[in-house]
Amino acid sequence: MAEEKEVVLTKEGLEKLENELEHLKSVKREEVAERIKQAIAFGDITENSEYEDAKNEQAFVEGRIISLEKTLKKARLMEDEDIRTDVVSLGSRVTLKEMKSGREVKVTLVSSVESKLKDGKISDESPVGKAIMGKKVKSTVSVEAPAGTIKYRIMKVEK
Repeated sequence: MAEEKEVVLTKEGLEKLENELEHLKSVKREEVAERIKQAIAFGDITENSEYEDAKNEQAFVEGRIISLEKTLKKARLMEDEDIRTDVVSLGSRVTLKEMKSGREVKVTLVSSVESKLKDGKISDESPVGKAIMGKKVKSTVSVEAPAGTIKYRIMKVEK
C-alpha cells in the first residue's frame, strides 16, 4: 500500500477542519438520525422519498466524517518558520502581476484541503500553485489555462 501524503495545514485550516468534524459528529449526525426517525414514522419506507433523502444525507455525512478523520490523522501544522520569503512555499502570501493586463493579484499558497479561491487561498497542486512554488521574486512563470497561456511575474513573497 502506498504511503499517504502528509497534509500541511495552517493553524486556521486545522481549526476549520476540526470544527467541521466536531459539528458533523455532534450536530449533523443527530439531525439526520431525527430525520430518519420521522421518515420511518410516516410508514412504508419502500416508497418514502423523505426516508431516501435522509439516508442519502446520512451516507454523505458519514463519508465526510471518515474523510476529515483521515485528513486530520495525516495533518501537520505549518509552523511560522516553515513559511519562507526568499522563495514561494506553502503558507507564502504572493503578489502576482499578470503580464498581459498588468493586473496584480494576491494569493496565499495552501494545501489542497484548505484552498478557497474566493478567499485568495490557492492550492499548491493547482496550475498557478505548481508554477510559482519554489520561485523567487521577479521570476516569470507561465500557466496553461483553458483560454491559453497566462504569464505572471512574482512581485512579492511574504509570510
